[in-house]
Amino acid sequence: MQYVSTRGQAPIRDFAGVLMAGLADDGGLYVPESWPRLAPADWRALRGLPYPALAARVMQPFVGEAIRSDTLLGVCQAAYAGFGHPAVAPVTQIDTGLLVQELFHGPTLAFKDLALQVVGRLFEHVLAERGDHVTVVGATSGDTGSAAIEACAGRERVSVVILHPHKRTSDVQRRQMTTVHAPNIGNIAVRGTFDDCQDLVKAMFADTRFRQEMHLSAVNSINWARIAAQVPYYVASSLLLGAPEREVAFSVPTGNFGNVLAAWVARCMGLPIARLLVGSNRNDI
Repeated sequence: MQYVSTRGQAPIRDFAGVLMAGLADDGGLYVPESWPRLAPADWRALRGLPYPALAARVMQPFVGEAIRSDTLLGVCQAAYAGFGHPAVAPVTQIDTGLLVQELFHGPTLAFKDLALQVVGRLFEHVLAERGDHVTVVGATSGDTGSAAIEACAGRERVSVVILHPHKRTSDVQRRQMTTVHAPNIGNIAVRGTFDDCQDLVKAMFADTRFRQEMHLSAVNSINWARIAAQVPYYVASSLLLGAPEREVAFSVPTGNFGNVLAAWVARCMGLPIARLLVGSNRNDI
């Protein structure tokens, strides 16, 4: 699988290259050159698999030859071993035809654990093969930062710097971020809003020379690996509800659109998703 920038002026990369780059050199986002498609028989073959095995199988077309399939399976097994529910992302029925997928069983209780626990281990694996080190920079309103820190704390080849708005995160999230005693973790409280934090991070990535010198990468949804690791839980719940023979619809609260984008990717892969309902606040974008 090869990846191209949405702006069309950056080098084509494989999955490992996209994982390390985060943002493309031309300021665009890396996306697959084409969408892998699964036939109905392929979807049915995923039924009954443990979540880590399902996640590895769903991600494999996006990973391609960059990472061996047995290595990817091991990464997923390690990533989800500490989750608080054996199903990892179980589904609970609350009314006729209405169900909720529980994405809060990870170590920080945020849905972002499902992707970042995988991404942190993928960083470590690829960097070990390359003999390299990367500095992950991210902006957060709370949950991305704590999930990224939990996923990367103590990893020798990954340093993490998280910017969060001063006094604008919940006390629990602030403590999750600032009380981790690991030498590779840094926290910066910015006197401003989340958007101010995000603007600072975007400016770092826009400076190509600085980004290359500092070996910067990202854990926000600009990193395609993060999106790819979120696709499996849409697949898992859809299969549980009867896919591919039965269509499903998802209602997803969204901020930067990464979560619901993963559902759209699943539909591009052939999963029978009839409708995506997006819940958002009054962002001025």
